[in-house]
Parts: sequence; C-alpha cells; structure tokens
Amino acid sequence: MAKPVIAGAVAFVLATILTLFVRGFARKQGFVAKPRSDRWHKKPTAMMGGIGIYLATIFLVLLFVPINREVLTIIGASSLLFLVGLVDDVLNIKPYQKLIGQMFGAAIVVGVGLVLPLTESDLANIFITVFWLVGITNAVNLLDNMDGLAAGIAAIAGLSLTVGFFSNGQIDEAVLIAIFVGALAGFLVFNFNPASIFMGDSGSMFVGFLLASSVLLSDTGGRSRGVFSIIAVPVLILFVPIFDTTFVTIIRKLWGRKASQGGRDHTSHRLVALGLSERSAVLMIYGFAAAAGVLSLIVSRLETTQSIALIAFFIIVLTLIGVYLSKVKVYDEREEDLASRNNAVFAFIVDVSYKRRIFEVLLDVALITLAYYTAYTLLFGSFEQSGNWEIFIRSLPVLIVFKLFAFLFFGVYRGVWRYTTIGDLFIYLKAVLAGSALSTLAILLFYRFENFSRTVFFVDAVLFFLAMVGSRLAFRMIRELLPLPHTPEARRVLIYGAGDGGEMVLRELRNNSKLNYRPVAFVDDDPHKREKLINGLKVYDGNGSLSELCAKADIQEILISTKKLSADRISELKELCRNNDISLKRAELRIEPLEFE
Repeated sequence: MAKPVIAGAVAFVLATILTLFVRGFARKQGFVAKPRSDRWHKKPTAMMGGIGIYLATIFLVLLFVPINREVLTIIGASSLLFLVGLVDDVLNIKPYQKLIGQMFGAAIVVGVGLVLPLTESDLANIFITVFWLVGITNAVNLLDNMDGLAAGIAAIAGLSLTVGFFSNGQIDEAVLIAIFVGALAGFLVFNFNPASIFMGDSGSMFVGFLLASSVLLSDTGGRSRGVFSIIAVPVLILFVPIFDTTFVTIIRKLWGRKASQGGRDHTSHRLVALGLSERSAVLMIYGFAAAAGVLSLIVSRLETTQSIALIAFFIIVLTLIGVYLSKVKVYDEREEDLASRNNAVFAFIVDVSYKRRIFEVLLDVALITLAYYTAYTLLFGSFEQSGNWEIFIRSLPVLIVFKLFAFLFFGVYRGVWRYTTIGDLFIYLKAVLAGSALSTLAILLFYRFENFSRTVFFVDAVLFFLAMVGSRLAFRMIRELLPLPHTPEARRVLIYGAGDGGEMVLRELRNNSKLNYRPVAFVDDDPHKREKLINGLKVYDGNGSLSELCAKADIQEILISTKKLSADRISELKELCRNNDISLKRAELRIEPLEFE
C-alpha cells in the first residue's frame, strides 16, 4: 500500500500548489463565476480549478504508473473531455456540442475493448458502456452544485476504487486512482466551503469521465466475475452522483422543467432547505458516499443473494430519504401553480404520492423478504447451496400473502407516517404477530412444517417488526435528526407555559413555517419544570429575571400558551414587553360555532 499512499500524497501537494496558481491566474484574467439566481454561490468565485486537478493527475500518472494501452486510452480520452470542458468554460458551448465530445471520448474507450461485459452481445455491451461513461460524466457535472461537493464525492468514490484495486492485486491501477484522489484532495483545500475556486466544466467532465472509465479496469467480482457484481460494484462506488442525477431528473420532469436546466433543487439544496448548514449538508452527503463505497467493497466478496439483500436494504433507506426530500419546497408558488395546471402526469403522481398505499405495500413486500432472508442467514449462514434455499423460496410467497392480509385486517395502511404514535406501534405489533401466526399455520397446512425451523419464524417476526417500525418512523427520525429550518427574518419567540398547551403551540410553530416563528425556549412558573427539556427546548423559571432572559436570547415575541396566569402576572408581562419592545400574544385553540344564514 506504500506506493499508492506516496503517489497520492505527492499529488495532494502538487495539486494544492497548482490550484493556488490557477486561482490567481483566473482572478487576474477575469475567469470568475458571477452569482446567478439559479446558482448557489453568493459572490464572484474563480473558475478553472479543473486545470490544477488535470495537470497534477496527468503529470504524476506519467511519472508513477507504467503506461499500457488501457491506461493510455483512459488518460487520452479523459484529456479530451478536459479540453471540451475547458472550451465550455471559456466559450460557453451548447449542451449538444459537449455531448458530442463525450461521445468521442466514450468511443475511444470502447474502441480498445474496455466495456462492461453485462450481456453476451458485444454490441449491447458497447451501447451500455457508452451510456455509463456519458451518464456518469454528466452526473458529476450536475453534482457540482455546492462548495466541495463534486470534488469530495469523487475523492470518496476514487478512494473506494483504490482500495478495491489494491485488494485485487491491481497495484498500478490503485496508484493511478490514488494520484487522482490526491489531486482532488489538494483542490478541495480551496474548494471546500467557503470555496475560493470552482473546478468548472473542465474539472467536472475530466473527473467524471476518469472515474467512469477507471471502473472498467476493475477485476472486482469476489468469487466470480458475475453480472451482478459487474453492475453493483461500479454503481455503488458512484452511487451519490447517480442518485442525485436520477432524483433531480425525475423531480424536474414532474414539475415540467428541463432536466438540463440549472436550479437549486438538488439533494444538497434540499438538505439546506431542511435546516442544515452548507457544510453539514455536504458532509452528510459525504457520509452517504462513504457508506456506498464501503458497501461496494463488501458486496464484491459476498454471495450474490447476500449482496442483493444488503443492497436492497441500502436502497430502501435511500428511497425513504428521497421521498422525504422530494416533499421539501424548493420551487416558488408560481412554478407550482403552473406545473399543477399544465402537467396532467404531475397531477396524477401527486395524487398517488398523497395516497402512498401502493408504495407502502411494495415497501412491506421488500421488508418481508429481507427479514425472512436475514433470519435464515443469521441461523444457517450462507444457505443458498443447501436445501434451506428451496424451503425459503417455496415459503416466501406464503409469508408475503398472509402478512399483507394481516396488515389490511388490522388497518396498518390507514395511518399517516408523519403522525405515528405509540398506539400505532401496538397496531403494528398485533399485525406482525397475527401475520406470523397465519403464515406458520399456512405452512403447517401446506407443507406439514417438514424441514422448517420454528426459530426462523421467531427471528423473522422480530426483525420484521423492527424493520416495519423503522420505516414508519423514518420521516419523524429524519426530521428529529435535522435542525429546524428557519428563515433569517423568522421572529424569535418565547413560549410562556410548559404544559400540554405549550407543547401543542411548539408543534404548530415548527410544522407551520408560514407563521414565521422560531421557538427559542419555554418559561413556566412551576419550579419543578425548571431546566427540563420539551422537544429539545429548555424550560426557564418564570419567577426569575425574565427581562434578562429576553435580552440574552434576543426574544422578539412572547406567546402565552396557558390560561393559568393571574391578571397581575399578565400585567407584569405587558409592562416587561412594553419596556423591552417585545410583542405579547396569546396562543390558544378556539372552537367557535358558525351561524347559519
């Protein structure tokens, strides 16, 4: 591992120096990206950072890596893409012109026989490989939408690829990608938030194409170079750009927008809209990329069915996150109205998304399968080549049918995930127990329970209940893990009364962003509630110095949520608010009769 590490370290130093010089050159020559409404950066920022990445990579590859036909081809084709991107940075060429350049690069790669061997047809493999190369190149280009995002994700993907190469004994390929990762890391010194230089299209197209084509050098495949490992490993390594591009493309199409149109609707932008800082959003996506990279290394060494199960779990988690992010508002009301009026497909999809029952049923089918498979794996290890595999395949449809029937009977699909309560958890428990009991009884009747393990069904029930509860609480868990979004002009409010009424007011303020409030803390006259926490907010003693607390916390408004305050106490609050220029309001639930005309 010494040679890849040394090469990567040298690349880091060289790229850092080169990027520093390129930044100065770009600023001097006026190659800067100016802020735009559809872009994220807020100040003019130097471009051409891809030059530093490219020069450091190419120079050190020629120095450290033995040049053979495959390496020369990848470096040459990637250089072509660098030049196409550089021309775009200078002249702003049209998308179809860039696509032609990408097709030329892809043709060079497949022309020397570097293809994804997914089918028995050479022609089909060539078309799939070209689609892969062009798709990943554009995915990385689209991912370059926030400081440090594209470069960091590419570095993590490259690191996963380097480890895979090294573990397979492909030392020269490991050195090549280690140099590439080091160059990206050197660029990140100046590109991470707050960025002082962007890589530009010259960088994103070079980075994306080099990553996509380098995957073709891999001999990863574990025990056998099967079709599944050929697909799964590269897809996992580059999962984040694939996920983001797919997610944005689908959402934009549903909203009647062009897929190639710039915008603030990427995964990173939606995380910021949920309340994360730019750095936190980027680091969270780094985490997803790292998890996918580790998963790619694990999958390459597992049996195919085990790999499928592991990837299925990962996809379910990412799907739940994607569904949650899709509900984040990133378009203005005018665009929403236009899409809802002019796009019939959009209206249909929205209707389906609100009902969500089809999605829930399909999710539960996947969870039933995963839980049952995991139960067998935990008890019997790798069982695909044993008689238990036939038993598993025969009995799985029975479990799916009877467990879904139990869910329907107990009303599992009537609930709304966002408002899942303890009562719902008891319904889930009863449904799981009933489904497991019915499945066991059916297998007893159909197969007389011959060669079946009772322990498997017990473990399966436990795993399925945990998976089901986790999926139903997923949206609430995501919301709790993320900070609450607040607009800069949101009014900082102190809630007076830390009882049931105060907790209800807090939930309403957090769930209804149109009220434009930012809850800061509670105040209560009950000394037993002092220093307690309610949904993350601290309770302060109302008998203390309220004026000092308001000044320290920069309180702009006090909301009274209790009716237990005396007239004298309310008068004191009015006087305090008058003296400190603080608004005073009462929040309460009102039920009023409506008069008939």
